[in-house]
Amino acid sequence: MIPTTDICDANEDKIAAGTLRVVAPIFKSWGKSTQFMGQAHTLKVFEDNSLVRSALEKDGRGKVLVVDGGGSTRCALVGGNLGLLADKNNWAGIVVYGCVRDTLELNSCQVGIRALAAHPMKSQKRGVGHENIDVALDFTVVRPGDWVYVDEDGVLISDTNLI
Repeated sequence: MIPTTDICDANEDKIAAGTLRVVAPIFKSWGKSTQFMGQAHTLKVFEDNSLVRSALEKDGRGKVLVVDGGGSTRCALVGGNLGLLADKNNWAGIVVYGCVRDTLELNSCQVGIRALAAHPMKSQKRGVGHENIDVALDFTVVRPGDWVYVDEDGVLISDTNLI
């Protein structure tokens, strides 16, 4: 993968136009993959990870699960079992605007994961949320099918594939 810094340098016009967006540097890293990219599969949930599980049960080849958890730091939306499920179903990565748990287990997974923080409490299981809609990572909009590029330097969202 091309480093996010190089993507930014080569696409200043797209950043100015808003078709390439740089996400605020608010995420911490888990999982073995420190670099990943793919098309966004989006979820909007709040303190309920039922849709996260159902999404990760599907084939994720070439996809990044982008979860708008409303920035909640009151519970975790992804844990060790979901990390293993993401590995099993070939997800390129997961970006959570919320928390994760079971961090030692997540760090043994191949999938790359970004989230705001770790939290020991599990989420609710009510089946509430929305799939494949526009979501937000802090103040950055992510649409279903956008391209997500993640490495040690940050998270980028692009309307088109830049690689």
